[in-house]
Amino acid sequence: MSRLSSAFAFFLFILCASTSAYAADTINVFAAASLKDALDEIAHDFTVATQIDVKTSYAGSLALARQIEQGAPADLFASADQDSMDYVATRNLIKPEMRIDLLSNQLVVVAPTSAPDAPLALTADGWTAALGNGRIAVGEIKTVPAGKYTKEALDKLGLWVTLEPHLAMADNVRNALNFVARGETPYGIVYASDAKAEPRVKVVATFPETSHAPIIYSFALTAGNKGEAAAKFLTYLQSDAAKAVFVKWGFTPK
Repeated sequence: MSRLSSAFAFFLFILCASTSAYAADTINVFAAASLKDALDEIAHDFTVATQIDVKTSYAGSLALARQIEQGAPADLFASADQDSMDYVATRNLIKPEMRIDLLSNQLVVVAPTSAPDAPLALTADGWTAALGNGRIAVGEIKTVPAGKYTKEALDKLGLWVTLEPHLAMADNVRNALNFVARGETPYGIVYASDAKAEPRVKVVATFPETSHAPIIYSFALTAGNKGEAAAKFLTYLQSDAAKAVFVKWGFTPK
């Protein structure tokens, strides 16, 4: 069977399996901010096929994990790092058998599209020459996964002492991206998928994958989830149709 026919068969299965008993179901998804564009599109396609509504809340992964700990009504959690997922796992707040490492990403430097078309050298001299007194928008380095990857990469490349005074920290990676898109900072460190989602920025450098831990997105059903709707959505997220959307928005399926 061709890939196209396989995807159609899967899609038809999901549609047919969704009886009127599920029509009124709503899935509450808590997801890392960097997933917004891809997950919104996938959720729309899933809802069209199944009549199951998907409501998404986006923020920094650790902030969402803490909300789940405090009793927020999430059915599915999607984290941009392992630490945030481990946070809820060690508190028995997810179903461990329903945890999946689904995606990976890259860490990049972005600048406004109006900036000169010159690559940025990831060296102290390169940054000093390009930055001047400017600031670098990043996710908060202690709580936001993109910020933690940034701190690790800057340490590994010997850039932390030089660049730490220039950092402008945001509560999630999409807010860091917006600082650059609005021209409030000349540079930002975000994910490749964020850069792809924002036409007002361009990538001027890519961090070596060896400079930080692998960027892995984990998805899991929460321990408080009931019914089958969220499990159906988690299954759909692993389908060829969903993977194509993730690739379109700059992610790499695992």
